[in-house]
Amino acid sequence: MRVIFMGTPDFSVPVLDALVDAGHDIVAVYCQPPRPAGRGKKDRPSPVQVRAEALGLQVRYPVSLKGDAEQAAFAALQADVAVVVAYGLILPQAILDAPTAGCLNIHASLLPRWRGAAPIHRAIMAGDPETGVCIMQMEAGLDTGPVLLRETMEVGREETTGHLHDALSQMGARLIVKALAGLDTLTPVPQPQEGVTYAAKIDKAEARIDWSKSAAEVSQLIRGLSPFPGAWCDVAGERVKLLGARTVAGKGAPGQVLGGFTIACGEGAVEVTQAQRAGKKAMPAAEILKGLTLGDAVA
Repeated sequence: MRVIFMGTPDFSVPVLDALVDAGHDIVAVYCQPPRPAGRGKKDRPSPVQVRAEALGLQVRYPVSLKGDAEQAAFAALQADVAVVVAYGLILPQAILDAPTAGCLNIHASLLPRWRGAAPIHRAIMAGDPETGVCIMQMEAGLDTGPVLLRETMEVGREETTGHLHDALSQMGARLIVKALAGLDTLTPVPQPQEGVTYAAKIDKAEARIDWSKSAAEVSQLIRGLSPFPGAWCDVAGERVKLLGARTVAGKGAPGQVLGGFTIACGEGAVEVTQAQRAGKKAMPAAEILKGLTLGDAVA
């Protein structure tokens, strides 16, 4: 098929590779423009731009798709379908209507749960026992379109957003190839009206750990914000990111150190399995404790 691919971050790259490997004709790749990054604040291309250019594909990165000229250029590609995954721009109706089969979105949740920007983070932070990927026919609403294919996977008790991100990216790549192969036979299923939730963009203000919450909630926050932006606590005046955790038996005042890197919560306790000091690499808890003294409590 003649495919327009629209995506920007690391999550989207395996999908692009899968479409190329499946033999589809990628007539253009749309992604976000290069952004200032790193210490020098030089413009850095997105992971999708880097991969697309390495594959010799045409790359476009308009700031907006609302103008007549951009919409005409998009329509002129005469695509059979557009595949959209973590692109980062709202698609106007003229864009949605341009490809013969419309625009298909790969969304990393079990819709209608976790529509919106951060479905992987929110699923872990909420303690969802399972999540998955939906291939959705896009329409003007926010992730409201009918679903063509879905697949579920279990969320492990020590699952982090980083690990789940990679697993769901691979799942999405496999599912979209399957969807395109059977596009003429798939029946779009409208999303139910019940169970709608929204995955708001992660705010760094959420990252401070509140030890008065239950161990389950603290563990979910730590794992849901790992590796970015990283849940954190104060250890003797130093901000330390906690990147891996499990709930364990234990009791004490919230924030009390119960031994090793096990911290008491409002109910139960959390054993930290991975952490990161400022300016250092993430390390297993046993390694970081060789140079970090927790004291009697963390805050």
